Parts: sequence; C-alpha cells; structure tokens
Amino acid sequence: MLVDASTSDDAGVYKLRLDCALVQTVDFFTPIVDDPFDFGQIAAANALSDVYAMGGRPITAMNLLAVPTDKISAGAIAEILRGGASKIKEARCALVGGHTIKNPEPIYGLSVTGLVHPGRILTNANARSGDLLILTKPLGTGIATTAIKRGLASPALARRATLLMKKLNAVGADLAERSLIKCATDITGFGLLGHLANICRASNVGAEITVTTIPSISREIAPLIVQGCVPGGTLANLQSAAAFTEFGPATERQKLLLADAQTSGGLLLCVPPARLSAVRAVLRKHRTPIAAVIGKVVRNFPGRIVIR
Repeated sequence: MLVDASTSDDAGVYKLRLDCALVQTVDFFTPIVDDPFDFGQIAAANALSDVYAMGGRPITAMNLLAVPTDKISAGAIAEILRGGASKIKEARCALVGGHTIKNPEPIYGLSVTGLVHPGRILTNANARSGDLLILTKPLGTGIATTAIKRGLASPALARRATLLMKKLNAVGADLAERSLIKCATDITGFGLLGHLANICRASNVGAEITVTTIPSISREIAPLIVQGCVPGGTLANLQSAAAFTEFGPATERQKLLLADAQTSGGLLLCVPPARLSAVRAVLRKHRTPIAAVIGKVVRNFPGRIVIR
C-alpha cells in the first residue's frame, strides 16, 4: 500500500510492480441539477477526478446507481447513465459494468480504477515550503447549485456552474507524468480550506492565502450569499475551518466562498516556483478554466492556514 487513508488523499494507491501502481476510488451523490444527462456527466467527472488528482489515468469504471423506479422514468435513468458513459469515454476509460438498486432518492456515481507510476504519485504528503498554490477552477458551485434548487440562479449561472462541474481534471495526470509537481488534491465537499488543510497536515507545513486572489464562478455568488443561499455543507466546513484557519481580513462572504462545498471542483496544485512557467503551459494546453495563484506553502505554523 503506497497511499492509504492516513493522509486524507483522494484515492488509495496499491503497488503492483516497480513501475506500476493501482489507483482506486469511489464517489457518488444525489442530483444537483435537473437535467439527468448533465447529472450523469457531473457525477462521473467528479469520480474520475480523484484518479487525476493522484496523478493517475483512469482505466476502468463501474456504475453505482440507486433509483426510485416508481418516480423516475426508464428514459431519465438511461440519460443519467448515458451522461456518465460520455465522460468515461472522454477519459479514455473502459466502462465494465456496475450495480443498481432501488432507493427512495436517486444516487449516481462511479467506482474507478486507474494506473500511476509509483514515482510520480501526487499526494497530500508532498507539499514543500515555497510551493505556489494554483487553483484550476473557480469556487462557488455549492452556492450556485443551492441557488439552482431554490430557483434563484439565473440561466447564465446555471449554465456556467454545470459546464465547470462537467470539466475533467485530466491535467493532473499530465503534470505528474512530466514530473512537474508532487502534490495536488481536488476541491470537493470539504471546500478549499478543508482540502488545503489536509495537505498541510499530511506534509507538516502551513499555507498562506491572499484572499483577493480567490476566484468566484460568477458575480452572482456574492449577492446569493447575502440572500442566505448557502448549503449546509459549506456552513459546516466554515465551522470546522475555524480550528485551523486565521481569517484575518476576510469578510463573511469571502469566508463562505473559501469554505464552499464544491462538486467536481478544480485541482489545487502545489507548484515549485521554478516550474511555474512549465505548469502554466500544460494548464493552457488543457484549457483549464483558470490558473490562479492564490497563495503559497510555508514552513511556519504547520497544519494551519493564514488568510492575508
């Protein structure tokens, strides 16, 4: 076992031989958008992301589906699976089956297996002092999807959030294979602060974030926060973050964005300054939504995050 649950990484890694290891993960959730095809794409992209966040490439995937067959039509179920299959195909991964059960609420996701070279694994434990923190997708999907459910999101915000959540994080595999970075994670349910804290604890380092550099998916996010359109997961994340974060000048809206529970969020990369130019070139090639430098890894205050 090369990577287990002790470092709160995105997937487990098991060594097969000197030049090859298995990356294994599973993820699923309830619908966050109305369109079943979009839901399938988002759920699949979210599950595949865990393999990319470890520097691996997905090779096989299995569907995990739970549905209330008395409430959801066979056509809608087929659209969910078709959406997932489209992302699996885009990832050049093989769909090898799955399992379906009846459930009062629909749930969909994937169990994914990937491959990675044991010497090129991206793990929470490999951040080093001086590394720059780069984010590849803006924040705010938790707030946006809550607004969608409440009928408060504009069509433009709904489209923007959906497109971002469907975007694969395949750039992680490229960066690892080129040995440009050693540490990364994807930003999902624990928000930026929670996932960065996992890196800090596993690597025995601290982190500084410049709050004015934090990217939001839309100008609508701030007024939605004022309206109280904040998911319970984000509020719980913010409460937990108080134990390891010095918020300094951050406003309440900025705190909530930093803690926002993301679905199929971007990668958070720890990039040595000397490799910043090369990393940005790879990000441009993959057309990542953003390539924002939001802070840095520091030697001081291990396990803590300071907002500047």
